[in-house]
Amino acid sequence: MTQNAVTFSDDQASAYDAIAELLNAAGIDLEDEALLRPPGGGVTGVMAVIGKAGSGKTLLLAELCKTLTQAGVQVVSGDYEGRKTKDRRTLAVLAPTNKAASVLRLRGVPATTIHRILYTPVYDPDYERIAEWLAGNGERPEIEGLSYEALDRAASFYARNNSIPGALAAAGLRGSDFITGWKRREEPLDIGFIDEASMLDDRQFEDLKEIFPTLVLFGDPAQLAPVNQSGSMVFDGLPEPRKLNLSRVHRQEADNPILDLAHALADPALDFETFEHMVEDKARGDDRIVWGQRVEVDLMARSPVLVWRNATRIRLINAFRTVYGAPDEELLEGEPLICDGIELPLKHRKKRLDLEARGLIKGAQVIYLGPGRKPGFSRLHVIGAEDPQVSAASIVKIEKPDEEEPFIPFAARMGATFLHGAAVTIHKAQGSQWETVQVFAPDLYAAARAGRVEAGQPLWKRLAYVAITRAQERLIWVVRNRLSKPTHPLQVEDLRQAAAPVLTLEEETPE
Repeated sequence: MTQNAVTFSDDQASAYDAIAELLNAAGIDLEDEALLRPPGGGVTGVMAVIGKAGSGKTLLLAELCKTLTQAGVQVVSGDYEGRKTKDRRTLAVLAPTNKAASVLRLRGVPATTIHRILYTPVYDPDYERIAEWLAGNGERPEIEGLSYEALDRAASFYARNNSIPGALAAAGLRGSDFITGWKRREEPLDIGFIDEASMLDDRQFEDLKEIFPTLVLFGDPAQLAPVNQSGSMVFDGLPEPRKLNLSRVHRQEADNPILDLAHALADPALDFETFEHMVEDKARGDDRIVWGQRVEVDLMARSPVLVWRNATRIRLINAFRTVYGAPDEELLEGEPLICDGIELPLKHRKKRLDLEARGLIKGAQVIYLGPGRKPGFSRLHVIGAEDPQVSAASIVKIEKPDEEEPFIPFAARMGATFLHGAAVTIHKAQGSQWETVQVFAPDLYAAARAGRVEAGQPLWKRLAYVAITRAQERLIWVVRNRLSKPTHPLQVEDLRQAAAPVLTLEEETPE
């Protein structure tokens, strides 16, 4: 193993060396940080790094990414992918959701979503010349209608931020000027690192294997498997030598009461009542754990309450809207939404790809910023997206307790569909993290009483593990069915300020 800026544990070092051997077979020498003769199109295969929260998976991924970059491997991030050259070797770091990708980006890893790599943008030829120039691959272009000063602004922005979309926005270009459409990726890449691999289903896994001859999965076996996977995860079927297990909890995580609670769930003798006593004891001595007597409504707009049952989710959402005085017929600026997919006929497949590639994929967390310029359109901030502000045709559904059909306050004829996001199920929270997380404990008690088992473990323990490990800094274990009153109106100004300069990603309503 090469010398790194960090000190690996024994299990991390063993995993690093095994992955280095895999990459060496792919023509990349990590020890000497050198690119060897590319292999003749052979598939080197799939390897998985498996470990629970705090075992150092992300640290290992980040160090591998850094060493590959130093060796001359080009990171493809979905920001802008230049023209392929003969000797180029590529790496993509992917996550299933925008929120999961943004967690990696905050740690300095240039991650993007799986969708942004499965599909590639079609660029306008003139504006692609600007991108190539900014990336150092061409002469300064002359573009009709774009001033010399505008190009200077783009170059200045790119020098500070290394972002092609941001640089083009600084020059006054919209995203729809630069990207004219999306298509299925035709040419493969070399190496794929997939974070949150426990969320992958078989179809996504097969798609990724078509693109990447070398795949390394990073996953947590204690999380919940995808709902259509019968309790199994894609790395379960790999041969044992291809599964690299990280078991140690690292020194920097050792004084973390949230992880202490998560790892305690591995004890087969632990029952729900004993676990709740542990939570209560932790809360007495550490303000990072809170024994909550009510749901804090101020947090729900950015950090949804995590629940097991849909009925609980719907009740909490309606209580949230009631205390903020939201009228039935419209949304308030700052209300949270969750993308539930895209409703477009097959003939509008191109527009579907465009919306999804811009972050509106199933499960994306979104903040409503107000109506768009056209009827049925919404201005949205996509949490965790690299270019977060989007205007899109929207169908918003608000579910009501004891009613089969949701209420739709406004809608386009077709477009992106949304559910309210003040509360979400623990299944849908996978891959996301928030600074503070509220877990609705009565739902987990109901799961414990039901006695359900998933993949050989009580379901309540899997639910509790996933819910707890969504919290980065603070966990609120809510034990009563009560809701606080808000201390301030819903906020959106911070999103508008943080997003500048932004790309205008207006979609035309399909005819």
